[in-house]
Amino acid sequence: MILCILPSLDYDPTESAVPWQALQQAGVQVRFATPTGAPAHADRRLTDTGFSIMSPVFMARPTELAIYREMAKDPHFLSPLPYADVDPDAFDGLLIPGGHAPGVRTMLDSDEAKRITLGFFQAGKPIAAVCHGVLLPARTLDPATGRSVLHGRKSTGLPAFMELFAWFVTAPWLGRYYRTYPCSVATELKAALADPRDYAHGPVLPLRDSADNHGNGFVVEDGNYLSARWPGDCYRFAQRYSELVVQYQANRGQR
Repeated sequence: MILCILPSLDYDPTESAVPWQALQQAGVQVRFATPTGAPAHADRRLTDTGFSIMSPVFMARPTELAIYREMAKDPHFLSPLPYADVDPDAFDGLLIPGGHAPGVRTMLDSDEAKRITLGFFQAGKPIAAVCHGVLLPARTLDPATGRSVLHGRKSTGLPAFMELFAWFVTAPWLGRYYRTYPCSVATELKAALADPRDYAHGPVLPLRDSADNHGNGFVVEDGNYLSARWPGDCYRFAQRYSELVVQYQANRGQR
């Protein structure tokens, strides 16, 4: 059983739903956690409101939206655990979606979310983070070292040029809505790693993968930790994470 940790709102629908579907198809159960135990809706601009003429660029695609809407009907999605009640020992792995909008900070700034994340890293269970989601492990400190649990690991995350592009294009009418933090994900992530060169930027030209073609997806795998950059990596990310979880469960004789 996998835990998908969500903020109170504003996460990316593709980054949550595509891995959820892959895990379901692999026979892996998924449970959800939110800050207070209330169901959490994804960023409504990505799912419903849109971005005027820029909607085809920034909104979730119809295929991924359909998966998200299916996930949102899951009884476990509708009855998530509050962070305070999560016991990492009860789960086989952790999935951390990202998102740009302000509500995602209810996860990324949460001490309870960091406690949960630390438990999974200490247990060596499969952990997958994408986009802004990588900031949660980056900010989670190992009490034995005082350093991030990602110190000494390799990771990718949302490239600065992609993050700044989304903010710049939407700023004329949304202001700082998509400027989640003063510094970029890539800047903060590099500072948490042992060496900035442990951050993998990925291909300069980001192209989306799909259910039928994972070739454009980019992920970085370091032991039990898997990371990706943006929704366009999510089919490859989801497939590889489901494989890691199935392997982990098989090794423990739990499938």
